[in-house]
Amino acid sequence: MSPLLLNAAFGCLLATLLFGAIRRLVARPVFDFLAVLSLGVSWILLTVFLATRWNVGGFAPLSNQFESLVSLTWSILLFHFIFSIKWSIPGLGFWTAILALLFLGIAALLDKSIRPLVPALQSNWLLFHVSTTLMAYAALGLATLSSIVFLIQKNGLEKALDAFTFRAIILGFILLTVGIVLGAVWANEAWGTYWSWDPKETWSLITWIIYALAIHLRRVRKWEGARFAWLAIGGFACVLFTYFGVNYLLSGLHSYA
Repeated sequence: MSPLLLNAAFGCLLATLLFGAIRRLVARPVFDFLAVLSLGVSWILLTVFLATRWNVGGFAPLSNQFESLVSLTWSILLFHFIFSIKWSIPGLGFWTAILALLFLGIAALLDKSIRPLVPALQSNWLLFHVSTTLMAYAALGLATLSSIVFLIQKNGLEKALDAFTFRAIILGFILLTVGIVLGAVWANEAWGTYWSWDPKETWSLITWIIYALAIHLRRVRKWEGARFAWLAIGGFACVLFTYFGVNYLLSGLHSYA
């Protein structure tokens, strides 16, 4: 059942792109509704998929790259809808679907088997630390999407997109800070030290510093517009290296993930 749910979610994301493309050609609001509906159905399907996997495995589906990618996609869609309640930006759902499709497509290439947790992951901190960090990445990913839209589409929404980017970065930075602190507490419990300069820890700190600098430049130096958008994109490039690059290119205490 689970693979079917994941494939159905992928299909709904494709439908979102289709309805979004049609809406650009046909001035009928019904296609906006259909795009939002298909995106929402995709999130529901991912929710059921993750709940099913959690029930079968007996632990939160956050223990490997496949599970974390699906959870990250779920978080991106969740935050998209939460943000849209107050700051709806036309067309952003189209780009959200593209990012979600990219991550699910990568996940489809990975090992999907459910294996027992290694001793280091047999802790409630797995849920708290990893889920908080993934939600931080999701918020920062949305900030990057709005920055991309800002740079390539001149449709009169530049001010709204710029404000959206900053709000998403603030949320992502707060969650990333909490995630790093929780990770340090877990590290002390598992390895006897709060910080060991493991590659994952080091690059998480680098990412945190980049976004702290971005917030400083925004508030103090009044960085806005294109240069702030590029800064947001650069920060997320660091996020992607921390998330993907460290796992596959650098060895350390987090290599089991």
